[in-house]
Amino acid sequence: MAKRPFKNRLNDLDPKSWLKFQKSWFTHNPPPRRKDVLRHPAKFPETLAQEFIEFFTKQGQVVLDPMAGTGSALVAALRVGRHSYGFELNPGYAKIAREILQEERAALGNEADGLKAEIITGDAAGIEQHVRKHDIPLIDYVLTSPPYWDMLRMRGAQTQKKRRSSSKLDVFYSDDPADLGNVTDYEEFLERLACIYEALRPYIRPRAYLTIIVKNIKKGGKIYPLAWDLGQRLGKTYTLKDEKIWCQDDIRLAPYGMGNAWVSNTFHHYCLQFRNESPS
Repeated sequence: MAKRPFKNRLNDLDPKSWLKFQKSWFTHNPPPRRKDVLRHPAKFPETLAQEFIEFFTKQGQVVLDPMAGTGSALVAALRVGRHSYGFELNPGYAKIAREILQEERAALGNEADGLKAEIITGDAAGIEQHVRKHDIPLIDYVLTSPPYWDMLRMRGAQTQKKRRSSSKLDVFYSDDPADLGNVTDYEEFLERLACIYEALRPYIRPRAYLTIIVKNIKKGGKIYPLAWDLGQRLGKTYTLKDEKIWCQDDIRLAPYGMGNAWVSNTFHHYCLQFRNESPS
């Protein structure tokens, strides 16, 4: 009996590449950050974004990052031939993102011809206004990583110590009240964040995917299960299909609680996969 040909409706990958991505955990140690994006305190790696975009879209489709930062998801989309849009509240980061995208276009040359890669300065909570004003088409995939609550505001944060010694590097995103990284109450933060993602639904193609890369948070001696809370809350709007765990094995261990209490070195993130299922 002849072997049935592989028909791929989701992406442009071959079966071997598809199977490799299906592993539920992965390690990804990104290359050193460019100096012009070091200012951003929690940049998302373009190399990782590219792997997700290549799996969940085909060439020519549209990617959205509603919390774009310095444009990592848009750079990755441009490199693999996808259109992209991003919202960024901080005008400084939006400016950096546009400059990086312009450089990326120049480097790609003809490969980037005809591809949209637009950073929109504004609050992700204003999705309806952005879509209308910028004529954003139906979205084929959402890839994003939100602020991890207000953990960048925690003075004891180990990752922030070096940044505090430099006047050129931001320790937190902004002082804007609309910035979710400035919300001190966890329940309010969770509610506002979930509302942003829920409001995207009318603008996402049916059966398209939404990937949220997030981490559970330790604060004040307890854990706040942000990834699990988001999964439960957004599972009422989208279908929570799966998770991939991003493990970081290139970070130095610190002796938290040594000889006294259990405090882990948390070097993993949850990549939650939701799908915009058609209404039944």
